[in-house]
Amino acid sequence: MEPLAPMITTNPFDDDKLREECGIFGVSRAETASAIVALGLHALQHRGQEAAGITSWDGHDFHTHRAMGHVAGNFDRDEVIRGLPGDTACGHVRYSTTGETSLRNVQPLYAELNSGGFAIAHNGNISNAMKLRRELIRRGSIFQSTSDTEVIIHLVATSSYRTLLDKFIDALKQVEGAYSLIVMTPEGMIACRDPLGIRPLVMGTLGETTIFASETVALDVVGADYVRTIDPGELVIVTNEGDIRSHRPFGDVHPRPCIFEHVYFSRPDSIVDGSSVYSVRKAIGAQLAIENPVDADYVIPVPDSGVPAAIGYAQQSGIPFELGIIRSHYIGRTFIQPGDKVRHLGVKLKHNANRALIQGKKIVLIDDSIVRGTTSLKIVQMMREAGAAEVHMRIASPPTRHSCFYGVDTPERTKLLAHKLDVGGMQDFIHADSLSFISIDGLYKALGEAKRADIRPQYCDACFTGDYPTMLTDQDDVVVTNQLELLAERVV
Repeated sequence: MEPLAPMITTNPFDDDKLREECGIFGVSRAETASAIVALGLHALQHRGQEAAGITSWDGHDFHTHRAMGHVAGNFDRDEVIRGLPGDTACGHVRYSTTGETSLRNVQPLYAELNSGGFAIAHNGNISNAMKLRRELIRRGSIFQSTSDTEVIIHLVATSSYRTLLDKFIDALKQVEGAYSLIVMTPEGMIACRDPLGIRPLVMGTLGETTIFASETVALDVVGADYVRTIDPGELVIVTNEGDIRSHRPFGDVHPRPCIFEHVYFSRPDSIVDGSSVYSVRKAIGAQLAIENPVDADYVIPVPDSGVPAAIGYAQQSGIPFELGIIRSHYIGRTFIQPGDKVRHLGVKLKHNANRALIQGKKIVLIDDSIVRGTTSLKIVQMMREAGAAEVHMRIASPPTRHSCFYGVDTPERTKLLAHKLDVGGMQDFIHADSLSFISIDGLYKALGEAKRADIRPQYCDACFTGDYPTMLTDQDDVVVTNQLELLAERVV
């Protein structure tokens, strides 16, 4: 039999995006906890489409179901939910940023510790996980996954502290990087956020039920009321009896939440750190229009993430907003592409130019970012083939010049277009008539700050500035190893 051609995505505009990290959702004290978690994970599906999992606690035993693929199809069957009994449950949707793509890395991860069962769901990335893993293996730990999250389990298991809470805090004080965590134990549920608050986490209530989620939209979907954001460095404990306690073991640290949550990752209908994502993105678009005006007939968003910024750009500039790229919502994620010609045609299955609108017009395209540049090249080409007289591009974030090590799957730095080329070179690469980005100060202004503080930035913006807020132990180790290997080659 002839081998099939590789499966590739039919969504060319999403292939060149920074991949969402993961999404977590936890429910304490609900009669149908796992069913509520499944609904919450549906709302967080945009944060990870690779795999999903749910773990429940029925007062005696833990139950887990994990699967590759989307929440729908895996957790919308009655027999699956019936197999996850109990009034406490947590879940996870995954896009891998560390560890291979396999079922053993799908979360929540579960282990039997001396204190009992321990389930953990993690959004983020531990930037010293490799170093900690090596040390733990030398001490006798046996790892069952390649996920950085499992390091936390082993640190808890081997801690010399007496209580589980103290063991957990001891473990967290040894890790670097970004994390929002939901942990289930026989005593109750723990939700916590890293000291810098890089990854988001919120708390809500549904009657007597306490809920934790990566985004407020997941609370909306299950009918819960938003209570507050979990503060950076805060641990919130919900006991089986419903008592809620807050601990702050890390002292005062200047928070630096991820700025890209506002630009792209979070759903527009979410509230992140007290701000409406939709309103912020419109404000970014308006600031982009102030900084980078253009003479055009229409403002056209790159669907779907560019829509709010395009609305803001249109309102500020007075240029009409139009849908010049039409998206089909009825095409599957992938299909077999038997040749280059069909592969090229497949681009139009999910997105197609609105030719009657575009032909002969000067247009300004609004997108949230440029990563490798291959997507922008396709979009500009599509607009020119549809007869656009001029194609200008405006980007609602500064140039992405640096990799992220905090739970976002970014290409290697050498593959980032903005690392290789200046703006003029990027414009030539995508064949646009003009290309401009919002400034870093303009992005901060849209978020309600006067400008970026040079000494103490208000957000983690390392992907734009290279200013990483934590140590990058594993990354530094790789750099040192590469340098030693190069030195050895020269000696030889």
